[in-house]
Amino acid sequence: MMTIRDDHALAADLATEAGERLLRIRERLGFDDSRALRDEGDRASHVFLMEALGRLRPSDSILSEEATREERLDPRRLSADRVWIVDPLDGTREFSERRAGQDAAVDGTPEGRSDWAVHVALWERGRLAAGAVALPAQGRTLSTAEPPTLPAFDKGRFRIAVSRSRPPEFVQKLAYLVGADLVPIGSAGAKIAAVLTGDVEAYVHAGGQYEWDSAAPAAVALAAGAHASRIDGSELTYNQADPSLPDILVSLPELATSLLAGIRDLHR
Repeated sequence: MMTIRDDHALAADLATEAGERLLRIRERLGFDDSRALRDEGDRASHVFLMEALGRLRPSDSILSEEATREERLDPRRLSADRVWIVDPLDGTREFSERRAGQDAAVDGTPEGRSDWAVHVALWERGRLAAGAVALPAQGRTLSTAEPPTLPAFDKGRFRIAVSRSRPPEFVQKLAYLVGADLVPIGSAGAKIAAVLTGDVEAYVHAGGQYEWDSAAPAAVALAAGAHASRIDGSELTYNQADPSLPDILVSLPELATSLLAGIRDLHR
């Protein structure tokens, strides 16, 4: 399927192919048993990415959401120069759901939600070196191979992407403070992609995440020139012994200063 490619192209290729496989799984299994659909999607995408990276980058380490606890704690990862950080299916819930208000497409096939993603990132010697976010149901992949052009910011009221079911209370207060509207979107990758494509202008999260939730979309965001940091303004760091990375701010660069100031005010 693939020859040896540079890391940017490889990340995009793998994320796209994993996403296409997930679409075929969803088409084959349908939505009647959402648990079975989620489990098969997680499993199949993880196996594909692990096997492909093992074949194409055999000397590199891998940190995957679907890895076992023992694999995540393998000390060799912490001393490695290159670590692939992957989320085989970001937004498992959205992957297994029909789209609200549209139970079937024109041809009678159930129409699924599109706000889920596949993340493939490369951490190399202390920094994110490459990354790709596939949005299979949207038919696109954003990657560091060809970083997207950020939309122009039209000064005035803007939009912040938040969790569909559990928007943090402080983000609701922040939106009021800075004059923004909240837009519920599914997976973390879909939220950050929405910033890069102009569907929203910012994403703020403080409800708990892990490295695989943000590594690939943060890599693409930074390559595109967007702001990406912790909510206290500090740098996002990856390939840590504890993969917890509980909060993140991604925004158009023009909004970062006011959002960080608003967050500081709310945490005093």
